[in-house]
Amino acid sequence: MPTITSCKRLRGAETVEDRRTGDIEETPTLSPREKECILWTAKGKSSWEIGQIIGISVNTVNFHIKNAMRKLDTGSRTTAAIIAIKSGIIDF
Repeated sequence: MPTITSCKRLRGAETVEDRRTGDIEETPTLSPREKECILWTAKGKSSWEIGQIIGISVNTVNFHIKNAMRKLDTGSRTTAAIIAIKSGIIDF
């Protein structure tokens, strides 16, 4: 489940309180491989398919996706892809 901060980020919301306290979060930095794996996830590919496309193992794909999910503060691959697209981390 996305956090309130994640939802704000998705909507691009910023409150007066955010501006006053400086609580606006910076967009997380994903590695090139994390971006690539999340991009293919956004295109509907499974971990196995992503591994075949970019030439890495399923375990390595899952490692990169889990790292991206952690950085984007979500427990869902789909939500991670949505956040990455909406925040401009990946171009879809």
